[in-house]
Amino acid sequence: MQEQGDAASRHTPVMLDRCIDLLAPALDHDGAVAIDGTLGMGGHTEGILERCPKARVVGIDRDPQAIALASQRLARFGDRFIAHHAEYDDIAGALAAAGATHADGILLDLGVSSLQIDDAERGFSYAQDAPLDMRMNPEDPVSAADLLRDADERELTRILREYGEERFASKIARSIVRRRETAPITRSAELVDLVRACIPAATRSPGGGNPAKRTFQGLRIAVNRELEVLERAIPAAIEGVGVGGRVVVESYHSLEDRIVKRAFASGAESQAPPGLPIIPEADQPYLRLLTRGAEKASAEEAESNPRSKPVRLRAAERLRPTPPERLRRNA
Repeated sequence: MQEQGDAASRHTPVMLDRCIDLLAPALDHDGAVAIDGTLGMGGHTEGILERCPKARVVGIDRDPQAIALASQRLARFGDRFIAHHAEYDDIAGALAAAGATHADGILLDLGVSSLQIDDAERGFSYAQDAPLDMRMNPEDPVSAADLLRDADERELTRILREYGEERFASKIARSIVRRRETAPITRSAELVDLVRACIPAATRSPGGGNPAKRTFQGLRIAVNRELEVLERAIPAAIEGVGVGGRVVVESYHSLEDRIVKRAFASGAESQAPPGLPIIPEADQPYLRLLTRGAEKASAEEAESNPRSKPVRLRAAERLRPTPPERLRRNA
């Protein structure tokens, strides 16, 4: 493993300037608190601390290696940075760590981090042979190899179809179950070979990348319960910012973006029937959208940092507290 001090050289944060531009207006006051819910190697947090000198940042990550790397990188900011080892839906825990009742800005940069992809032994990458682990938190009980060994064909099909959006999910699941009758699938190269054999060459688009990409995505999401955590994290983030606070989210595939879009749209739209002369308090919007649809990285950034290509960025500002009736509806 590389030295911890080289986090900055190993990671280029995606759409850093745009994220900070969106957060900065809410962080320009004494005592401002920001939460970086997906700390990773600390690139976004470093940018916030440099450009928003009045703010403190609580960085959340479930990966203890990421906490260690980022903490060393951000040591120069002293007590303006606070590390919080948890899943990123623990907004309440992050606020408690900062001694705050609400945040002024929350950033979520979703998906797998550069740290996890680049460390071959973590088993996230289909491009390098390694043990099939894929746990963002190594203390979690179930690895990808465990899932491939224990899940039945129906469950494997569901995971690959729903989370990986894999067209050949049932064929791949059937092949996994048949293969494990003689030997468990424990390494990434074994899984790549199996998937490649299941996908007809004629259906692969030129330049479409490794045919195992969607299978690996589906397994990773299942192992880390990513969509379950996100379903909790987005409402927690919205409720975790005070009036005038901002929530910025970077998604990397349609499943994530759909959850974010739905939550932001619900808060930004009136729930009253059209034509009412006065909109009841409970039906008025409590969010204002700061982006028109989902923003993407510039062509220049996509070329210099290929991991930015699939990003979809959305942001919203809190206009007022969420009416209790809306909270009950959203629960």
